[in-house]
Amino acid sequence: MHSSHLLKIICAFTYFLFLQSASSTWCADTQTAYPQKWTVVAAVQQALKGNPDAGIARRRIEAAKAAITRAGAAFYPRLDLSAEYGQTNNPIFSFGNILNHGSFTNDINFNDPGTTDNLRLAATVKYRLYNGGRDRAGVHAAKARQQAEEQNRQAVLSILADEVVRSFYTIVQAEEIVEARKSAITAITASLTVAKARYDAGDLLKASLLDIEVQQSSAHEQLIQARHGLNLAKRGFLNLLGLRLPDIDIDIAQQFPQQVPDNPDENRRPEIQRLNALIQAAEEQLNRAKGDYYPTTDLFGSYQVDQGFIDEENSGNSWMAGVKLNYNLYEGSRTEAAVAAATADLARTKEMKRKMGLAITYEIEKAQLALKQAEERLLVTDKQVTLANESARLSRERFREGVILSSSLIDAENRLTDARVHSSLAKAARMIAIADLRRAAGLPQFPDAEPKNNPQPAEKFPSPQPE
Repeated sequence: MHSSHLLKIICAFTYFLFLQSASSTWCADTQTAYPQKWTVVAAVQQALKGNPDAGIARRRIEAAKAAITRAGAAFYPRLDLSAEYGQTNNPIFSFGNILNHGSFTNDINFNDPGTTDNLRLAATVKYRLYNGGRDRAGVHAAKARQQAEEQNRQAVLSILADEVVRSFYTIVQAEEIVEARKSAITAITASLTVAKARYDAGDLLKASLLDIEVQQSSAHEQLIQARHGLNLAKRGFLNLLGLRLPDIDIDIAQQFPQQVPDNPDENRRPEIQRLNALIQAAEEQLNRAKGDYYPTTDLFGSYQVDQGFIDEENSGNSWMAGVKLNYNLYEGSRTEAAVAAATADLARTKEMKRKMGLAITYEIEKAQLALKQAEERLLVTDKQVTLANESARLSRERFREGVILSSSLIDAENRLTDARVHSSLAKAARMIAIADLRRAAGLPQFPDAEPKNNPQPAEKFPSPQPE
């Protein structure tokens, strides 16, 4: 078989597996019960549950909780079990085996005690009494990092909810634009009928009739573009929800008004609270680094069983217990370097918080200005629609009577379509601006839709080590 044929078979098989995987995922989504029409609140709930970013944030929290357990393991004793078997003719080790077995006699040659073997079973327990507070600082730092991950999750959910609201009203806007384009086609088609009647009656030039036909074609093209924009908006909406469905309908009949924040406060933002937790973690890391200046104290104990099989079959049991104190007099300034690095990391985290505060203040101000602009635009565009609608009505009547040219009618229809489009944009911009302002202020889009943090009770560790 030629290599090109083999390559084609491999590519075809890979494509088949891809289609199978995609179809199975698609079927799993389509078989699950979802609302026939999505409200904005239901969409936010689904996104916070099904979007991959939300799942990633949950896994990061689970890893942070595991880090707390790992750090807290230092407060528990360590128990090790070991088993070892070996043979030797080394005089020192052979003589040690004879002593451990309790087989010593006066006729043993110390220089050549012979070959011995030993099966050693041992249990060892260790417990650290004191290490300058390093373990406690490690636990506190791990807990602070978990809090930081909790706040990071809230930040992810806040951004995600804002994007869902934005995508929802983008679909509303796109549907209104499609309707505006359809209305334009209906109006220009009716005017084209009038124009053909006037042309047949010899009351209209061929060029004017062609102008209206060109305008009708242009309106159809704009409708195609509007429908394409609507389809893209729906695809983006489903992507945010973490779903693969053939189509989606939204429900704008149910209204969920969002309150505009009165006094936005940057300290409500989860990003600021996350940095507060990271500052606490950095402080604990600094304390942990400083703990290397202090000695360590350990309790230890062991129990050992030795059994021989060559030339002597005795066994012996032994135990050992004690306290160990260790103090490092010099290590090449390693501790000083670790303390300096932890100090710099703490200062860097504080600067990150200051930078974030400035950025959030700017976000709030920008969102407030965007909302103000959207509300002003909405007032203007509503008036534009009213005026353009009346102007188009009068232009159609005058064109039917042969008072105005086709170019004037086309201009009036274009102004009406543009006014409707601008009105849709202004309405969506206002709702999106409110959502952006709520996110910038650290407020949930819909309090009943977003999951609350349920912090776990702090785990208590035995015999906390003194600082």
